[in-house]
Amino acid sequence: MVEASRPGASTTLLPRQRPVMSDTPLLQIQGITKAFGSVQALDDVDLEVRPGEVVAIVGDNGAGKSTLVKCIAGTHTADSGRILFEGQEVHIHGPKDAGRLGIEVVYQDLALCDNLDVVQNMYLGRELNRGQILSEAPMEQHTTETLKSLAVTTIKSVRQTVATLSGGQRQSVAVARAVMWNSKLVVLDEPTAALGVAQTEQVLALVRRLGQQGLGVILISHNLHDVFETADRIAVLRLGRNVGVFERLKTTQQAVVEAITAGKPTKVAGIPSAAPAGAGA
Repeated sequence: MVEASRPGASTTLLPRQRPVMSDTPLLQIQGITKAFGSVQALDDVDLEVRPGEVVAIVGDNGAGKSTLVKCIAGTHTADSGRILFEGQEVHIHGPKDAGRLGIEVVYQDLALCDNLDVVQNMYLGRELNRGQILSEAPMEQHTTETLKSLAVTTIKSVRQTVATLSGGQRQSVAVARAVMWNSKLVVLDEPTAALGVAQTEQVLALVRRLGQQGLGVILISHNLHDVFETADRIAVLRLGRNVGVFERLKTTQQAVVEAITAGKPTKVAGIPSAAPAGAGA
């Protein structure tokens, strides 16, 4: 189900520093198709993300959002179509290929280890060492600098174990880990799911800061309140196909909900015509 708003949350859009966006898309997805047996998960899907832009992908359950993310991350290989990164066609065969390009995905489960501290989670699998000895000081310093650059101020110590952190703090650690490795595009899968109001606002502010720092951001969310607070553009998937792309400042939640549920956007200035809905999800 799509959430249009959250009880108790502010409906006022927070002021945003508008980044300078490049004419060349950071990521271009052209005609991506993916089937699992007789189930057509994606059918001729297009998407563009520019540096400094937050693009939300919305749609009901089974719309193809997770499959599209996994094609971008290299977990799935598309049956047809092209992926271009910084204007060059690329072939992503796994998460390591995506990481080398500068694509990082923060999944809903965050993939954090509760028994390790913040520094250890940030460097998990990428530890710095001299011979057999871990280089603790530079890892701790870099972790602190990364969190500071993202204005994450609620974590008292980078030596706290993740088990002691709140949901919002855990999400901040997962996002900081994604951007620490020279990332250019960050994909966030339902980053505010199961968070309270205050923690959600912290995470949304973090998403906005990523765009302000010039990164491309793809935000997957069911919550349209969150989408309208953060996104520059909103892409709607329905039954594995593009329905339309909405400019956030030129549309309404009602128009987006109609596109999600009926596959046909309300006629609003700046919104393209709806693509026909396909079968399967």
